[in-house]
Amino acid sequence: MDKTKEVAVRAARAAGQLMLERVGDIGKIDYKGAFNLVTDVDKAAEQIIIKILREEFPDDAILAEESGASQGNNSNRRWFIDPIDGTTNFAHSYPLFCVSIGLEEAGKLVLGVVFNPVANELFWAQDGKGAWLNNTAIHVSKVIALGESLLATGFHSASRATEPSNRELFMHITDTTHGVRRDGSAALDLCFVACGRTEGFWEKQISLWDIGAGTVIVREAGGQVTGPNGKEFDLSNIKVDIVATNGLIHDQLIGALTGAPIAKR
Repeated sequence: MDKTKEVAVRAARAAGQLMLERVGDIGKIDYKGAFNLVTDVDKAAEQIIIKILREEFPDDAILAEESGASQGNNSNRRWFIDPIDGTTNFAHSYPLFCVSIGLEEAGKLVLGVVFNPVANELFWAQDGKGAWLNNTAIHVSKVIALGESLLATGFHSASRATEPSNRELFMHITDTTHGVRRDGSAALDLCFVACGRTEGFWEKQISLWDIGAGTVIVREAGGQVTGPNGKEFDLSNIKVDIVATNGLIHDQLIGALTGAPIAKR
């Protein structure tokens, strides 16, 4: 696994370097949906990642945002790749985007690497080995009350039908907590929970490549990641609903998402 982690880190850094070189210099922007952007840099970064992974692990399966699923001879391992999580931010030169690479092994998420090239922040975690920001171990916050928490959410472009309810939740939770951030990068939202910058994150109908890596990082940092029902989300579904917290406010946030009142303490 140490070799696997090092290869994933190398791939993330290589893709991140391309992003730094090309931010503000995008050759082409296409649309996969009304609000779902993809740039030529997304595609090039993804090919860099896949090439590095394939050279070292040719039998592994891959699920990547731009090129989709590719099967390997090893049915026990599958990579989740988002070459630029926060493409809309990247397309506008808004400096909050990252590379996200996660690994599932035997049905369990076991490795996560998220690289923010603008801040030079490398978040990573391995099953049973803790979570790290560059060379420093990270842990979730110790805030115990949802009303005293800072949270994050997202409005995924593919889930417009579910957004009216999430907008209502956004307003309700914003008004009754320290606030809700909408940063436009689920992978970084998860990493911010892991290192204690926020206490929780939720999003509806988000893709596995967005949250595969961050889920491992939050869990290894001492946090909790589930579906909104409090149970493990199903890795056989490409899109899931996710709730991630420091663990101490997990039940409170799930309750708030189903209409329960929010208390300070």
